[in-house]
Amino acid sequence: MKPPTLWQFTASHYNEKARWALDWKRVAHVRRSLLPGPHALKIRKLTGQTAVPVLVLDGRAIHDSARIIDALEAAYPEPPLYPKEASQRERALALQRFFDEELGPHVRRWAFYHLLPHPGFVVSMFGQESGATARTAWRLGFPLLRAVMTRTMGIDAERAETSRRKTLAALDRIETELGPSGYFGDGFTVADLTAAALLSPLVAPPEFPYRLPQDVPAEMVAFRESIAARPAFLWVLEMYRRHRGRSAAVGAP
Repeated sequence: MKPPTLWQFTASHYNEKARWALDWKRVAHVRRSLLPGPHALKIRKLTGQTAVPVLVLDGRAIHDSARIIDALEAAYPEPPLYPKEASQRERALALQRFFDEELGPHVRRWAFYHLLPHPGFVVSMFGQESGATARTAWRLGFPLLRAVMTRTMGIDAERAETSRRKTLAALDRIETELGPSGYFGDGFTVADLTAAALLSPLVAPPEFPYRLPQDVPAEMVAFRESIAARPAFLWVLEMYRRHRGRSAAVGAP
């Protein structure tokens, strides 16, 4: 039987969420990294839409990180990411929905508002598993991609500021919801994985599985420094330290 295949962007936090679930469950899988923009042809052919991650599992192409984790729980139930007790499972899934809807899009919009003026940085983030020819072509086409992303993602100064405030509100929610165990429940679940993965672009934990460029734009450095002492920021670092583990990817990238 062929191993599952994860179609992904290297630097995206929703893609990191799916990768982490595969690695946590020790599911041997193949990763195929794409460049934003040119990725759309392949992903639309697989799923009829253009968002990644997409997991091909037992012949099914599954998009959306929450749906991917749901499929993994059914196919590979151990170790679990869903609590066994019904009320705890319902709470974990509700927290996942909150972070998927109220944190992930806002981290992405705020980050891209500050990253898109730096095409070299963005190419380094997303192109590290692409060949030199593909990276060069992508860099040449970057002005068009930047215009499309700015329009489709609603990236402007006012909405970026709204996203910054939404991100801070999500940090508040994390700090409110965490229990004495250091998790949202009795142990590590989909809720903890989701919150930590979606904050990875801001926290930059050392266990993140892909190399990140060092010349980070000053605005991102300043925001990271402004929240670095917060319990939620330190919690993300701790979740990565305890639970990120090694890659379960197999085969050539």
